[in-house]
Amino acid sequence: MEKFILLWESTGISNISGSQAIMMAVGFGLLYLAIKKGFEPLLLVPIGFGAVLSNIPIAGMADEGGLLYYLYTGIKTGIFPLLIFMGVGAMTDFGPMLANPKTLFLGAAAQFGIFSTLLGALALNAVPGLEFTFKDAAAIAIIGGADGPTAIYVASKLAPELLGAIAVAAYSYMALVPLIQPPIMRLLTTEQERSVEMQQLRAVSQTEKILFPLMLLFLTALLLPSAAPLVGMFCLGNLMNACGVVDRLSKTAQNELINIVTIFLGLAVGSKMSAEAFLQMETLGILALGAVAFSIGTASGVLMAKTMNKFSKTPINPLIGAAGVSAVPMAARVANKVGLEANPHNFLLMHAMGPNVAGVIGSAVAAGVLLSLV
Repeated sequence: MEKFILLWESTGISNISGSQAIMMAVGFGLLYLAIKKGFEPLLLVPIGFGAVLSNIPIAGMADEGGLLYYLYTGIKTGIFPLLIFMGVGAMTDFGPMLANPKTLFLGAAAQFGIFSTLLGALALNAVPGLEFTFKDAAAIAIIGGADGPTAIYVASKLAPELLGAIAVAAYSYMALVPLIQPPIMRLLTTEQERSVEMQQLRAVSQTEKILFPLMLLFLTALLLPSAAPLVGMFCLGNLMNACGVVDRLSKTAQNELINIVTIFLGLAVGSKMSAEAFLQMETLGILALGAVAFSIGTASGVLMAKTMNKFSKTPINPLIGAAGVSAVPMAARVANKVGLEANPHNFLLMHAMGPNVAGVIGSAVAAGVLLSLV
């Protein structure tokens, strides 16, 4: 009988708490959204599975000595987000942005969502049960850039206890780009504005593509060193792609390396979704602020494009401003889709890639600014 009792006490059923059961259900919910609905499956599958693993009672996979505990060191040190940024850089083509440098302003305008959310997070301290420090607010604000690796990098440095909620919010809203952005784009533009056809982009030389990441890194090192880790790895990946002499390295960064790191990063993020850390009032606040931040970033880009169109000699379709958030290339595809609805001959994809790529740079710079302020 005593052995039976000991056996029973060693089972998960006898040790699981209600909060752990809830968090396992959240993990399975993320798996459902990724597999059935196609929401950012590359990240939400390992994140959801990691959440389930970290909440299995007694297993201790997220405790010191467990697999997830050691994987999390890749986030705590910043290695995983930076390696992913290198892979993203290798997959990025600066050509559309270099062909139309004005789109840099659209990428910059979309980052307004980050800084407005910073103020919003601090304002939420007036709500009973919510208490965000300036570091917490800065980590939450970066969700507005719609850049998952940047959000994880900043959260790991400033508010590691909020990492799970911030990562889930960032990638969830990135997955919801096709649902969130079109209503905002239609609300802020007229049918005529959405029908504007833009001139064909000029051809960009390989020399320009090689020089740009080097110049970007040089300027970052001079003006904002705190952004150098993110911008530097992004530029390295892009240079490997643009130079044309290290195809093997470029393809590895784009495929094998980024895929392996994505698995590890997702599991590590899931390890921070323990019941104690996730089931808090702050989590609801983060999810709400993430939606607001993303909406403001989208609206800011569209309004900036409308303003620029009034002073530009060549027409600018305001829809491409929405691509200023750095959800690459999904935001650009959404801008193209909404443009085609208004004008079947209106192909905006390459034009939208300009602000889309600029948004990646903008979110990295914004992260550097927040890290400097803190």
